[in-house]
Amino acid sequence: MEQKNSPKIINSITELHRVLGLPKPTNTLITLIDHSQERELNDVDNQKMVLNFYNITIKRSFQGQLKYGKSNYDFDEGTLSFLAPNQVLTIDEKGDQNTNGWSLLFHPDLLANTALSKSIKSYGFFSYSVNEALHLSEKEEGIIENLVQNIRDEYSSTIDLYSQDVIISNIELLLNYCNRFYSRQFITRKMASNDLLANFETKLASYFDTKTQGKLPTVKSIALELNVSSNYLSDMLRTITGQNTQQHIHSKLISTAKEELATTSKSISEIAFQLGFEHSQSFNRLFKNKTDLSPLEYRNSFN
Repeated sequence: MEQKNSPKIINSITELHRVLGLPKPTNTLITLIDHSQERELNDVDNQKMVLNFYNITIKRSFQGQLKYGKSNYDFDEGTLSFLAPNQVLTIDEKGDQNTNGWSLLFHPDLLANTALSKSIKSYGFFSYSVNEALHLSEKEEGIIENLVQNIRDEYSSTIDLYSQDVIISNIELLLNYCNRFYSRQFITRKMASNDLLANFETKLASYFDTKTQGKLPTVKSIALELNVSSNYLSDMLRTITGQNTQQHIHSKLISTAKEELATTSKSISEIAFQLGFEHSQSFNRLFKNKTDLSPLEYRNSFN
C-alpha cells in the first residue's frame, strides 16, 4: 500500500501530461512543456513527484520555493536545472507555481542503442543540487532556446529514418553547451568558487592532521561538509585547478605520507593507520601507484 507521504511516481510522458492537465503528447518519449499552459498540481500528493525520465527545466518569475532533495532554491531569471530519472522533485504547495518557463523531458528509451545512452552519465550536472543550477546570460539563453525549439520541431514533424538521429544530436549539442556554460559559471562566479575552494582545502587539511588518528576522507564526505553535491565540487575543482576532488585527496594524502616517511620513525603500518587506512597494503598500493616507489623504498631513498 502506498504510504501517505510517498511521492507520486510518473513513468511516462503521457502520464505526466495527464497529471499536468495537458493534451496528449505528440511523442511518447519526448516532450517540451510550456509551464504557462499547465494547471495547478493540486492532485499531486504533497506536491512530490519522481519522474522516470530526464528533465531539463528553465525557470523564470518563479514565486515560492522548489525543493530538490533537502535543498530549497529560489529561482532567478533564466536559471536552468537538470534532473536524472528517479530523483524526487517537490514543489512547495504554499508558493505560486512557475508560469513562465519550460521543461524538456525525455525518456531513457529515447536514447536506446545510441552513444548518448552511455555518455549522458558523464554530464555531472544531472546530479547537481538545485541550488547549483546554471545561471544563463541572455546570449546563452538564446542558444539553449534555439536548440530546444529545433528538438520540438523535429519530434513534432513526420517521423522518418533520420528523426531519432537528429533529435539525439540536438540533445547532445544542448548538453555540451551546458557543460561549456557551467565552466564559464565556475570562472565568472570567482568569489563563490574561491570561497568554496578555500573551505575545501581547510576541510581536506583537517583530515590529515598528524596530531590525531586520521580518517580516510571521501569525495562524498567532504562534499557533504561543504553543503554541495559531489559532482558539483569535482567539476568546480577541475575547472579551477585542473584536478577533481579525488585527485586532490590523493595529492594531499601522498604529500602527508611523504612528510611522515621522511621525518619520523613511525612504521609503515602506523602511518597508514594515521592516514585512515584500515590495511597497510591498501596504502602501499596507492603510494606506489602515485610515486612509482613503495613507502619503504621512498623512506630508504633518504639514507
